Amino acid sequence: MTDTVIPMDKLAAYYAEIASKYESIYAKPERQEELLALRARIGRMFARRKVLELACGTGWWTTVIAQAAEQVTALDLNEEMLEIAGAKELPPGKVEFVKASVYQIPDFGRRHDALFAGFWWSHVELKELDAFLKSVLKAVAPGALIAFLDNRYVEGSSTPVARQDAEGNSFQHRRLEDGSTREVLKNFPEESELIRRASRCGWGANVELLKHYWLLSFWAPK
Repeated sequence: MTDTVIPMDKLAAYYAEIASKYESIYAKPERQEELLALRARIGRMFARRKVLELACGTGWWTTVIAQAAEQVTALDLNEEMLEIAGAKELPPGKVEFVKASVYQIPDFGRRHDALFAGFWWSHVELKELDAFLKSVLKAVAPGALIAFLDNRYVEGSSTPVARQDAEGNSFQHRRLEDGSTREVLKNFPEESELIRRASRCGWGANVELLKHYWLLSFWAPK
């Protein structure tokens, strides 16, 4: 068995390896009730908005957002993920998929009045979070709605945390089908940290806590 540490610049390579199996994370029986509620909540949240989605992956949440949104621009660095996302049944003319890094968001003219990122916050190093959030604000229109969805750590349901580094970042060992493992950055922030980080970047910060997930929303400065 081989353990390979994945720094942030190699994370896309890991997700390329698991692209075809990625959506199995949404099949866990104990999470179905919460996912159903989140689908409804997020669909309402972005209704009639022009949404910029970061790290869209296979487009699982893109399909939810696109049902009621006016328009969705969905970014991901991984071609394997985007290929799966692009093959999904989506409302005609509403969704544009773009290959791009969340750290180098293309200039779309700040026409988006909302932003969503699902399960990405947890992959950002703690020392980079504030700078990342500030860059996100530059990519959307003033007063835009910002929302992040991610995991809470639940013993028996979450992949165990293998270690923490000196800066407080957590890492998991993810097993691939060939038996090898990858060490992946996966942080589980407390509600207070989410509020603190968001409040420094915008206003009206709110955290909705479920058993397995958290949803953070706030408004960009006008």
